[in-house]
Amino acid sequence: MKSNSRTIHKELIEACKKGNRKMQYQLYALYADAMFAVCLRLLKKKEDAEDVLQESFIDAFKHLKTFKFDSSFGYWLKRIVIHKSINHLNLKSIPMVDVDPQNTWVQEEEDHYFSSVTVDQVKTGMNALPVGYRTIMSLYLFEGYDHVEIGEILNISTSTSKSQYHRAKKRLLHQLSDI
Repeated sequence: MKSNSRTIHKELIEACKKGNRKMQYQLYALYADAMFAVCLRLLKKKEDAEDVLQESFIDAFKHLKTFKFDSSFGYWLKRIVIHKSINHLNLKSIPMVDVDPQNTWVQEEEDHYFSSVTVDQVKTGMNALPVGYRTIMSLYLFEGYDHVEIGEILNISTSTSKSQYHRAKKRLLHQLSDI
């Protein structure tokens, strides 16, 4: 019998739902590194990422009974981690400003330039971006959300997400050209 990603850890999750601390630690160990990477990409500071990771797992275990295997556990947990990270950023009052989307679109030759840089160069350049730009770029490029979803997560309009992404992309391109 072939198991799919939605039920791969079903027995482990069911044991966790019953409060088995040993199984909870095993589930934590399976996902902690990947979820920490998500936190760190969004929050930049190791200490903040560690705090948000712990809060995310506490919430996940507290609400584990609501997990119904409609999606993979990793996807469900990642959504919690992203929302906790965004809430953490919001507490620091990082403004997302609606801007005029005109004059913010990156030209095609700039898109071509991005095909010649490495992921590590992009990550390094992103770390120098303002937190709002970095958040949208991380959600779009690394977490795979589209602008509609990003707008819902950040409570901004889809056009704001698009324009902020393109402004961030333009600034990142400028930074990468200086390297």
